[in-house]
Amino acid sequence: MSRAATLLIVEDELETANLLETYFQAQGYQVLTAASGEEALSMAQAHAIDLILLDIRLPDLDGFEVFRQLRAHRRTREIPVIFLTEKRERESRLTGLEMGAHDYISKPFSLQELRARVQNILRRSRAEPAFDGLTGLPGRPLILEHLREHLERPDWGALLIGLEGLEVFGERYGFVARDDAIRAVGLLLAGINHENGDSFFLGHIGEGWFILIGSRHQLQAVAQQSIARLKNALPYFYPLQDVEEKPPDFPVLRVATAQAQGTEGPFSDPEAVIRRLLEGRKVSAS
Repeated sequence: MSRAATLLIVEDELETANLLETYFQAQGYQVLTAASGEEALSMAQAHAIDLILLDIRLPDLDGFEVFRQLRAHRRTREIPVIFLTEKRERESRLTGLEMGAHDYISKPFSLQELRARVQNILRRSRAEPAFDGLTGLPGRPLILEHLREHLERPDWGALLIGLEGLEVFGERYGFVARDDAIRAVGLLLAGINHENGDSFFLGHIGEGWFILIGSRHQLQAVAQQSIARLKNALPYFYPLQDVEEKPPDFPVLRVATAQAQGTEGPFSDPEAVIRRLLEGRKVSAS
């Protein structure tokens, strides 16, 4: 693992919560705990959680409702969940699994068995999907594969383009508005690529960052077109009232780009190209 996985333990029984926290910390995990459903939802939004151990019986919301609310938000809907409960009835187990939980374990349980289940789920969930779930565009694995095909040729070019300021934008307007903005950027770039005969490969690296890969001779023209079109679209990402009044806490979005070309190589591997682009991002002049 490149970093220690973060577990969120949602358990209102203090003794059980402390046991699980101590055990998984000793196994090298980062561990957060929540004693209620509302606290769990808040923590899942505020932290990068890799897996949730979720008790069904909680003092406010039951575990099934917490799960439903997690799945209702893009930021939390992909987090793997293991239900923890004292209920042994088949109906309860089926409810959790039919809702899409990754696993279910009844109390009392073996810590070694729970650890094995956590490890297996994390191993599966960390395999990156080929296509991004938000934009539907090729994701990092396909981007790297496409770059790998070009590294031996000098005539390729790559444009990284996206929005600076999305984190603050999301804090003010919410994750739905933030995701809508990312999706809109992807659609806009796909439209520009189509206008140019779909001559570039378009991928979504993640968050608000996209990459176009194709002929270096066409790169500058496509870059200028993309920057201009995206700048013109920025006001439409905001509520009209905020655009007109520009409140003091108005979160400014800016178009940022970086370019790389085969003539700048040799690049050791596709990841080196991605690093060059991400490290070289600059906000485009107004």
